[in-house]
Amino acid sequence: MEAAIVIGILILFIIWRKLPTKGVTAITVQQLKGILTDKNKVFIDVRTQGEYSGRHIAQFKNVPLGSDLSKLPKDKEIVVICQSGMRSNQACKQLKKLGYDKITNVRGGMNAWRG
Repeated sequence: MEAAIVIGILILFIIWRKLPTKGVTAITVQQLKGILTDKNKVFIDVRTQGEYSGRHIAQFKNVPLGSDLSKLPKDKEIVVICQSGMRSNQACKQLKKLGYDKITNVRGGMNAWRG
């Protein structure tokens, strides 16, 4: 019985982690391709430096998850990517808490990117 409760809580936790953050726009990598030249957006990749140096999109600056996100400009839209969309979703939640209101998460992350 206790094992079933633990498994149920674990499943709920995983579902909760995958839910999009309220107030954050989610886009596909196909939609990303159409905005990469927009100068009113700041593109950040929250993967580790090693992951980033292995393969990245040129317009994205490496700002690993756990870095000080408060240094990003608040007057531009922040577009966030990671490997799968999980860490970028976490970064979006942090940005929201810091008062950013123009935040976009790239669904599927670099796993979905075919540049």
